[in-house]
Amino acid sequence: MCHPPANRSRTYPGRSPTNFMANPDPQSENPQAEGSLIFHLVELRSRLLRVATVILVIFLCLAPFADALFAAIAQPLMARLPENTSMIATQVASPFLTPFKTAMVASIFVAMPWLLYQIWAFVAPGLYQHERRLALPLVMTSALLFYGGVAFAYFVVFPLMFAFFTSVAPQGVSVMTDINAYLDFVLTLFFAFGLAFEVPIATVLVVWAGFTTPAKLGSHRTYVLLGAFVVGMLLTPPDIISQTLLAVPIYILYELGIVMSKVMVPGHKEVESQQNG
Repeated sequence: MCHPPANRSRTYPGRSPTNFMANPDPQSENPQAEGSLIFHLVELRSRLLRVATVILVIFLCLAPFADALFAAIAQPLMARLPENTSMIATQVASPFLTPFKTAMVASIFVAMPWLLYQIWAFVAPGLYQHERRLALPLVMTSALLFYGGVAFAYFVVFPLMFAFFTSVAPQGVSVMTDINAYLDFVLTLFFAFGLAFEVPIATVLVVWAGFTTPAKLGSHRTYVLLGAFVVGMLLTPPDIISQTLLAVPIYILYELGIVMSKVMVPGHKEVESQQNG
């Protein structure tokens, strides 16, 4: 006598056995998974609100000094402009809006450590204990490297670059830069150099994730040097000075990242020996 086949069922974590064909999506009725997603979204919103609040508070403190902040950022160009020339404002609202835009961006730069800390605090509960010990130094180091890139652009790149630009102006052309265009220009360079100085952190992360090893990174130095000049060409204005001043630090920081990965990532020697074996 033949009996009908038994109703096959599957068991998923957090739920009782049920008919798989009647419920093909095991996550659709999982209150635990939905609750976890809502918890993470609420936590993310809370972190973003904290970041926005700190940036707003810093902006309110810096807004009265907006003109002084813009004057400080414009100083590398103003010091190299020909005599009897100055910067200009080609738009009606630029004299008012440009300094406040400077104050807003400065607020984000000042709040960068707090922003990075909130990112770390959001992902920290999902990390193992040994990963937390590595993540926090990386967060702090990334903030310092970002500020180092901005300082390098301001104190090293800008004086050389603006001296070159003002010296090659054609005969009869007065160098009178628009303040809004100048601010956009320097902010682009600040971001480019700040991001480029994060190369050691990116190097440590790819080794930590197991995608490569310090030995393999060292064997691709030629390609990295070429890529550094390509990145310098894409992220900086079309002049050889700023491209070189970005490409050379990228390569040096790449070498620093290899050293940091050897020190901060345990077990990389065992991985290299297994791959070589």
